[in-house]
Amino acid sequence: MKTIEKSVVEKLDHEITHVVKTGVVRKSAGATVKISHSDFFKDKLMMIKVIREGVPYSLFTIIQAYTPFTDKDWSNFLDISTKSLLRYKQSTKNFKPIHSEKIIEMAEVTNIGLDVFGSMEKFKLWLETPNFSLGNIKPMDLLRDSYGKELVISELTRINYGILV
Repeated sequence: MKTIEKSVVEKLDHEITHVVKTGVVRKSAGATVKISHSDFFKDKLMMIKVIREGVPYSLFTIIQAYTPFTDKDWSNFLDISTKSLLRYKQSTKNFKPIHSEKIIEMAEVTNIGLDVFGSMEKFKLWLETPNFSLGNIKPMDLLRDSYGKELVISELTRINYGILV
Protein backbone atom coordinates (compact mmCIF):
# COMPACT_ATOMS: atom_id res chain seq x y z
CA MET A 1 0.00 0.00 0.00
CA LYS A 2 1.08 3.49 -0.80
CA THR A 3 1.80 6.18 1.78
CA ILE A 4 1.75 9.85 0.90
CA GLU A 5 5.16 11.45 1.15
CA LYS A 6 5.44 15.08 2.14
CA SER A 7 7.29 15.72 -1.13
CA VAL A 8 4.30 14.46 -3.16
CA VAL A 9 1.98 16.89 -1.36
CA GLU A 10 4.49 19.73 -1.89
CA LYS A 11 4.77 18.85 -5.60
CA LEU A 12 0.97 18.73 -5.86
CA ASP A 13 0.65 22.16 -4.25
CA HIS A 14 3.38 23.57 -6.52
CA GLU A 15 1.90 22.11 -9.71
CA ILE A 16 -1.64 23.25 -8.87
CA THR A 17 -0.29 26.74 -8.24
CA HIS A 18 1.52 26.63 -11.60
CA VAL A 19 -1.49 25.32 -13.54
CA VAL A 20 -3.84 27.86 -11.98
CA LYS A 21 -1.31 30.70 -12.39
CA THR A 22 -0.91 30.02 -16.11
CA GLY A 23 -4.69 29.91 -16.54
CA VAL A 24 -6.35 32.05 -13.90
CA VAL A 25 -3.87 34.40 -12.25
CA ARG A 26 -4.66 35.00 -8.59
CA LYS A 27 -2.95 38.00 -7.04
CA SER A 28 -2.90 39.43 -3.57
CA ALA A 29 -1.02 42.64 -2.79
CA GLY A 30 0.86 42.34 -6.08
CA ALA A 31 2.22 38.84 -5.45
CA THR A 32 0.94 35.56 -6.82
CA VAL A 33 -0.68 33.52 -4.06
CA LYS A 34 0.45 29.94 -3.57
CA ILE A 35 -2.52 27.58 -3.82
CA SER A 36 -2.58 24.40 -1.77
CA HIS A 37 -4.40 21.33 -3.02
CA SER A 38 -6.84 21.73 -0.11
CA ASP A 39 -7.65 25.29 -1.19
CA PHE A 40 -8.03 24.10 -4.78
CA PHE A 41 -10.60 21.44 -3.83
CA LYS A 42 -12.64 24.03 -1.91
CA ASP A 43 -12.84 26.38 -4.91
CA LYS A 44 -15.25 24.77 -7.40
CA LEU A 45 -14.88 27.63 -9.90
CA MET A 46 -11.12 27.17 -9.97
CA MET A 47 -11.60 23.42 -10.48
CA ILE A 48 -13.99 24.08 -13.37
CA LYS A 49 -11.47 26.42 -15.02
CA VAL A 50 -8.69 23.81 -14.80
CA ILE A 51 -11.04 21.10 -16.11
CA ARG A 52 -12.08 23.22 -19.09
CA GLU A 53 -8.48 24.10 -19.94
CA GLY A 54 -7.48 20.46 -19.51
CA VAL A 55 -5.24 18.88 -16.92
CA PRO A 56 -1.62 18.79 -18.11
CA TYR A 57 0.20 15.47 -17.86
CA SER A 58 2.60 17.00 -15.31
CA LEU A 59 -0.31 17.54 -12.89
CA PHE A 60 -1.79 14.12 -13.68
CA THR A 61 1.44 12.30 -12.72
CA ILE A 62 1.51 14.05 -9.36
CA ILE A 63 -2.18 13.33 -8.78
CA GLN A 64 -1.45 9.71 -9.72
CA ALA A 65 1.25 9.59 -7.02
CA TYR A 66 -1.13 11.28 -4.54
CA THR A 67 -4.01 8.82 -5.04
CA PRO A 68 -4.23 5.11 -4.16
CA PHE A 69 -5.14 4.16 -7.73
CA THR A 70 -3.16 1.95 -10.11
CA ASP A 71 -2.60 2.56 -13.83
CA LYS A 72 -5.33 0.01 -14.49
CA ASP A 73 -7.71 1.91 -12.19
CA TRP A 74 -6.93 5.16 -14.02
CA SER A 75 -7.45 3.50 -17.37
CA ASN A 76 -10.83 2.27 -16.12
CA PHE A 77 -11.84 5.66 -14.66
CA LEU A 78 -10.86 7.56 -17.81
CA ASP A 79 -12.27 4.88 -20.11
CA ILE A 80 -9.09 4.82 -22.18
CA SER A 81 -6.44 2.16 -22.68
CA THR A 82 -3.18 2.26 -20.73
CA LYS A 83 -1.43 2.84 -24.08
CA SER A 84 -3.56 5.93 -24.68
CA LEU A 85 -2.68 7.09 -21.20
CA LEU A 86 1.01 6.77 -22.07
CA ARG A 87 0.46 8.74 -25.29
CA TYR A 88 -0.54 11.73 -23.20
CA LYS A 89 2.87 11.53 -21.55
CA GLN A 90 4.61 11.79 -24.91
CA SER A 91 2.31 14.56 -26.12
CA THR A 92 2.28 18.20 -25.05
CA LYS A 93 -1.51 18.23 -25.18
CA ASN A 94 -3.57 18.50 -22.04
CA PHE A 95 -6.17 15.87 -21.20
CA LYS A 96 -9.59 16.47 -22.72
CA PRO A 97 -12.10 18.15 -20.37
CA ILE A 98 -14.04 14.88 -19.90
CA HIS A 99 -10.85 13.14 -18.73
CA SER A 100 -9.69 16.18 -16.76
CA GLU A 101 -12.93 16.19 -14.81
CA LYS A 102 -12.43 12.56 -13.80
CA ILE A 103 -8.81 13.20 -12.80
CA ILE A 104 -9.87 16.10 -10.57
CA GLU A 105 -12.77 14.07 -9.14
CA MET A 106 -10.45 11.20 -8.12
CA ALA A 107 -8.01 13.65 -6.52
CA GLU A 108 -10.95 15.23 -4.66
CA VAL A 109 -12.17 11.83 -3.41
CA THR A 110 -8.63 11.01 -2.25
CA ASN A 111 -8.34 14.36 -0.47
CA ILE A 112 -11.59 13.72 1.42
CA GLY A 113 -10.68 10.08 2.12
CA LEU A 114 -7.33 11.07 3.59
CA ASP A 115 -9.03 13.70 5.73
CA VAL A 116 -11.50 11.11 7.06
CA PHE A 117 -9.15 8.15 7.58
CA GLY A 118 -5.84 9.91 8.20
CA SER A 119 -3.78 7.46 6.15
CA MET A 120 -3.66 6.12 2.64
CA GLU A 121 -3.61 2.54 3.89
CA LYS A 122 -6.87 2.90 5.84
CA PHE A 123 -8.51 4.79 2.97
CA LYS A 124 -7.44 2.15 0.43
CA LEU A 125 -8.76 -0.63 2.69
CA TRP A 126 -12.10 1.18 2.97
CA LEU A 127 -12.27 1.59 -0.82
CA GLU A 128 -11.72 -2.15 -1.32
CA THR A 129 -14.22 -3.33 1.33
CA PRO A 130 -17.90 -3.88 0.47
CA ASN A 131 -19.93 -1.23 2.27
CA PHE A 132 -23.38 -1.94 3.73
CA SER A 133 -24.48 1.69 3.25
CA LEU A 134 -23.52 1.49 -0.41
CA GLY A 135 -25.53 -1.65 -1.12
CA ASN A 136 -22.64 -3.97 -0.19
CA ILE A 137 -20.67 -2.59 -3.14
CA LYS A 138 -17.00 -1.69 -2.81
CA PRO A 139 -16.64 2.10 -2.91
CA MET A 140 -13.88 1.63 -5.53
CA ASP A 141 -16.43 0.06 -7.87
CA LEU A 142 -18.64 3.16 -7.65
CA LEU A 143 -15.94 5.65 -8.63
CA ARG A 144 -16.22 5.08 -12.36
CA ASP A 145 -19.14 7.48 -12.80
CA SER A 146 -20.08 10.81 -11.23
CA TYR A 147 -23.17 9.53 -9.41
CA GLY A 148 -21.11 6.78 -7.81
CA LYS A 149 -18.44 9.29 -6.85
CA GLU A 150 -21.11 11.43 -5.16
CA LEU A 151 -22.34 8.40 -3.19
CA VAL A 152 -18.77 7.68 -2.06
CA ILE A 153 -18.21 11.31 -1.01
CA SER A 154 -21.53 11.33 0.85
CA GLU A 155 -20.56 8.16 2.72
CA LEU A 156 -17.14 9.61 3.58
CA THR A 157 -18.87 12.73 4.90
CA ARG A 158 -21.21 10.63 7.05
CA ILE A 159 -18.23 8.68 8.45
CA ASN A 160 -16.44 11.95 9.17
CA TYR A 161 -19.42 13.21 11.18
CA GLY A 162 -19.95 9.86 12.92
CA ILE A 163 -23.24 9.07 11.17
CA LEU A 164 -23.06 5.34 10.65
CA VAL A 165 -26.00 3.58 9.05
